[in-house]
Formats: sequence, structure tokens, C-alpha cells
Amino acid sequence: MLILECPYCGVKAEETELSPGYEAHLKRFGPGSSDEDFENYMFARKNPKGVHFERWRHSYGCGKWFLAARDTATLEVFGTYPAQSNEPPEELQAKIKAKRPDWKGWK
Repeated sequence: MLILECPYCGVKAEETELSPGYEAHLKRFGPGSSDEDFENYMFARKNPKGVHFERWRHSYGCGKWFLAARDTATLEVFGTYPAQSNEPPEELQAKIKAKRPDWKGWK
């Protein structure tokens, strides 16, 4: 079972207390975008084996959305950070790189 720490209220919550929001740091496309951009946004998702950045909502807690970095193969959680972040914090990226030296970066 995943245990993620909400960066807002500081509670360590099991995944049953959270709601997944899927891939983080997506460029969202809506009305006025091309059909191809909208289709790619809706259906073309990364599904990596390894480090992945995801959105989560603390549903049974403070109710806020946050982002998490975890390994999809081992379920190891590297850390969480606020949803308003444009990219993972430097210290989180350094932590991932220290544990996964072959990691190419978050983009």
C-alpha cells in the first residue's frame, strides 16, 4: 500500500484516503485547441516503468491536490510537493538522482 505525505496538512495517508489524479505536469488542452492536441491530452499518457510524477488529492483529509514522485515498479515514494509547482523541487530531483543514478530527469 502506498503511503503519501500531504505537503499541506502534513498527514501521512494511505492511498485509500487519497484519490488519484493521474499524470502530473501535463499541458492541458481544451476548447480552441487542435483536435490532435486535445486527443493527445485526453488519451496519450506516459506509462513508464520507473520514476513517475502523479497528482493526488487528500480526499479524506484537507481535500487539497498535491503532486508525488514514485517508482511505478517498486512503489517507492520519493516525496510529495504542492500542486502549484511547475516542476519537481530541486531537492526532490536530487533525492531521485541519488537513488536512481540512471534517471534522465523529470521531463
